[in-house]
Amino acid sequence: MTTSENILTRIRELQEEFEADLARRRAAFRYGIEDGRVVFEAEMRRRHREMRVRLLTFLRRARPMTILTAPVIYSMIVPFVLLDLFVSLYQAVCFPVYGIDKVRRADFIRIDRHHLAYLNALQKLNCVYCGYCNGLIGYVQEIAGRTEAYWCPIKHAARVGAHHAYYAQFVDYGDAEGFEPGLQAARRRITRPGLSGIAPED
Repeated sequence: MTTSENILTRIRELQEEFEADLARRRAAFRYGIEDGRVVFEAEMRRRHREMRVRLLTFLRRARPMTILTAPVIYSMIVPFVLLDLFVSLYQAVCFPVYGIDKVRRADFIRIDRHHLAYLNALQKLNCVYCGYCNGLIGYVQEIAGRTEAYWCPIKHAARVGAHHAYYAQFVDYGDAEGFEPGLQAARRRITRPGLSGIAPED
């Protein structure tokens, strides 16, 4: 097993540990997931309602400049929705041709914070907005990552600030001999058998 594969294995182990920790926290905060919906115990929900800051109080506490900049941040919904539309259309049209499994939006875009009773109406709206936009970025990154793994699985020469889950298995920069085998391997990892666009190995 290579160093990159060892790192990826460790990352998966850490993700599993993270999910286990989330499960413990669900028990501590007394809620569960039923049919995809968050359900708190009645007593916990009552306590949450008592802790909610009323909307007018919340607005009075807000800094004037925060209120004045609100239209700017909310206007970003237009390019985000357009990005969602075009990227979803791209994968719907192209991924079947390449044989790449489609990315499920629901795996990335989670809208659930508005169920929290300790948030007022504006806070819930903000949380819906952030949940959608940040989830969309993850969704787009996954589609882009699979695309890059299919067409150009080569590491960059310089350090990259953040990268997707496939990057660690890309071919090293400058490895001319390893490029073609690495390209085949990358495509096999993300495509259905026989649909990678690469001839099968002998």
